[in-house]
Amino acid sequence: MMKSAEIRRAFLDYFSDKGHAVISSSSLVPKNDPSLLFTNAGMVQFKDVFLGKDKREYKRAVSSQRCVRAGGKHNDLENVGYTARHHTFFEMLGNFSFGDYFKRDAIQFAWEFLTGVLALPADRLWVTVHVGDQEAEDIWLNEIGIDPSRISRLDEDNFWQMGETGPCGPCTEVFWDHGKQVPGGPPGSLDDDLDRYIEIWNLVFMQFERGSNGEMVELPKPAIDTGMGLERISAVMQGVHSNYDIDLFKHLINSAAKILGCSDINNNSLKVIADHIRSCAFLAMDGVMPSNEGRGYVLRRIIRRALRHGHKLGSDSLFFHQLIPSLIEVMGDAYPELETQQNRLSSIIRSEEEQFARTLDNGMQVLNDAIDAMPGKVLEGNIIFQLYDTFGFPADLTNDIARERSVEL
Repeated sequence: MMKSAEIRRAFLDYFSDKGHAVISSSSLVPKNDPSLLFTNAGMVQFKDVFLGKDKREYKRAVSSQRCVRAGGKHNDLENVGYTARHHTFFEMLGNFSFGDYFKRDAIQFAWEFLTGVLALPADRLWVTVHVGDQEAEDIWLNEIGIDPSRISRLDEDNFWQMGETGPCGPCTEVFWDHGKQVPGGPPGSLDDDLDRYIEIWNLVFMQFERGSNGEMVELPKPAIDTGMGLERISAVMQGVHSNYDIDLFKHLINSAAKILGCSDINNNSLKVIADHIRSCAFLAMDGVMPSNEGRGYVLRRIIRRALRHGHKLGSDSLFFHQLIPSLIEVMGDAYPELETQQNRLSSIIRSEEEQFARTLDNGMQVLNDAIDAMPGKVLEGNIIFQLYDTFGFPADLTNDIARERSVEL
């Protein structure tokens, strides 16, 4: 079984051997894009290169980029703990070409890595292409030799853009088939939103830039931007269905269970806590401090959501910061800054724990009493505001608790 760290290393080594410069992950705080709250994809640090505004000494690059999706357009916070694949923090494996190779090489590289390096069986892979991208379809069918019955032609699902404006283009995606025992149909079918077929790699053919008026113009040189979630491909390689069952998460979940004295290792609250320690530690590592606005408020919301789940498991002590050493054990080799900043990160999270601990119990009592006394199924706005203003409950935290009790805000 390949561990997550081994998969990350295999990816970087494969593309390094193919002439790609290995580029370190950039900060979670974008340096060159005020439209983004956090770095949410591998291509963010290369955006100006795609636009022809920045020149690099290399035309091919590969990276494992730390990403957060917990604010702005890309926000997975409220889904964490309820699904097998949503995270606030994840790593994006990506290879990039800046006016060098294009569709043919990008597809061939992806197929060779998946079926060669990782030795995944071709008959468990499914491919999608944009309905108007005959070139990509021909490469898959005539050069790769994929089974014609395992390719779907989709429209807007296979056109990628980072935001309302900026680089964009058609894409081709590779899916993993979890097998007949899992419900769901292939991409483009009526039940493709179920769990049998899971996207593992997206290859974007960056051809255009969309302006604020919606008009698309050709980029100076066509480029390649690919992204594969480390957690998803690790689940495939380790033969598990949920990302939370991979080695990296199992270590954090077991550590959280031990600290909290929780015997139910499958409790969803442990998944939330394991996910949230990653985003909180890395955000703090990149200079974000808990506050009541902007990025700092997102960090505060994530920390407090984790603390509420610890409270739900019976915790009456400061526990969250104690997970930093366990995080370093599984991610410190790839991100040595975690270890060099260990004391600082622990102090930031512990301070926030101490602050919220003063109001968490009372806030939970107010919320539970309000829900018990409700004549219907909708929580009144004045209660939501009181919880926020008096007890420091972000609205999404209140919503998280309400959802567990089948109550709407």
